[in-house]
Amino acid sequence: MKASSLKQVQHLKTDIKTAWDFFSTPLKLAEITPDWLNFQIVSDVPETMYEGLIVQYNVHPFLSIPIGWTTEITHSKEPYFFVDEQRAGPYKLWHHQHHFKETETGVEMTDIVHYILPLEPFSRFLLGGIVSKKLDDIFSYRRKALDKKFNSKKEY
Repeated sequence: MKASSLKQVQHLKTDIKTAWDFFSTPLKLAEITPDWLNFQIVSDVPETMYEGLIVQYNVHPFLSIPIGWTTEITHSKEPYFFVDEQRAGPYKLWHHQHHFKETETGVEMTDIVHYILPLEPFSRFLLGGIVSKKLDDIFSYRRKALDKKFNSKKEY
């Protein structure tokens, strides 16, 4: 069973500490998630994530039907990367890597997501295109929100 994947690289005009502080704060995720997903964190979360942190969400990806989603921060090396993996939710597999690399003009942020839909391989034929489009829409929104937050102001 082959995982589908998504990769996005984005330049942020900020320093690596500021980027890390933003992305390692679980409550900031709502700021870069489209409203139509009706994303809500339903568990208590600390101000800063750590390896082993479990976060529970509700999302509404299709027809406003709520779906519970639980992720765990499985790896973290401040300020360079962290990984969140689904423990329960809409995917058979969800593995999301967040990488941060300092550059001369800011931070290069790379998201790498590997996922497998439930009931593979049947769901790939029925839902693969729809899910892929939804994920593209979510990451497109995220790119725009991060551009607005980090790239629309003067140099840091």
